[in-house]
Amino acid sequence: MSEAIQLPSWRVLVVEDDPLVQLGLERALVPYPQLAIVDMQDDGYLGVEAALEHRPDLILMDIGLPGLDGIEATQRIKAQLPSVKTMMLTSHSSRTEVMAAFSSGADAYCIKGGRIEILLTAIATVSQGGVYLDAKVAQTIVSELNAPTPEPSGERFETLSEREMEVLQLLVEGMSNPAIAKQLFISPNTVKAHVRGLMNKLAASDRVQVAVKALRAGLV
Repeated sequence: MSEAIQLPSWRVLVVEDDPLVQLGLERALVPYPQLAIVDMQDDGYLGVEAALEHRPDLILMDIGLPGLDGIEATQRIKAQLPSVKTMMLTSHSSRTEVMAAFSSGADAYCIKGGRIEILLTAIATVSQGGVYLDAKVAQTIVSELNAPTPEPSGERFETLSEREMEVLQLLVEGMSNPAIAKQLFISPNTVKAHVRGLMNKLAASDRVQVAVKALRAGLV
C-alpha cells in the first residue's frame, strides 16, 4: 500500500518527548528518504525554536509535551510559519483535543501506534492541501456526539472566579494565551497566571487536561 502513496520531498521536524516514539519514527521513515528528519526535540518551547531555525515542511507534533503543550506550540509556529504543515501525532483522542488542535492550525490528527501507511497517507493528504483526521478519532467523536448527555460530574473543584471562567471558556475554544489576552484586554502574563490557577483548581497537569476536565464537569 505504501508504495502507491505519493509522498512529497519534505524536511521533517519531530517534536516528541518519548524517546521510544522518536526512535520508532526515525526507523519507520528510513525507507522513505524523501521524508528527511532534520531535527528532534522533546519540549514544546524547543520545538518552536527548532521550527523557526530549520523551517521544515512538516512537523510531527505530540500534544502532551513538557514546557509548552503541542497545541500552544503549534499555534505559535503557525503564527510565524503559516505554510508549514503540522501533524498531531498523539495518544489523545477526545473531541476537546481534536477541536483545540485544529483551532491551533494543525493540518492532521493521527493516533500513535498505528501502521506506517496511515502516517504516510496523512502526509500525502496534507501535502495536497487536504486535512487528515485519523479514522479512530473520527469514530470516537461520532460516538461522543451520539451518546446521551452525561450527568454532571461528581468531581468537585474549587470555585472559579468570573475572570477564570472567561479564560477557561476561551481556552476550551482552543485559543492561545496571547489571543486570550487580546480578547480580554489583559496582559499575557495575567493569562498565564489564570491558566496556572485553573490547573491548580482543576488538578490538571496542562491546558489540555484543564479543557477536558472543564467539559466533563459541565463548567463550560
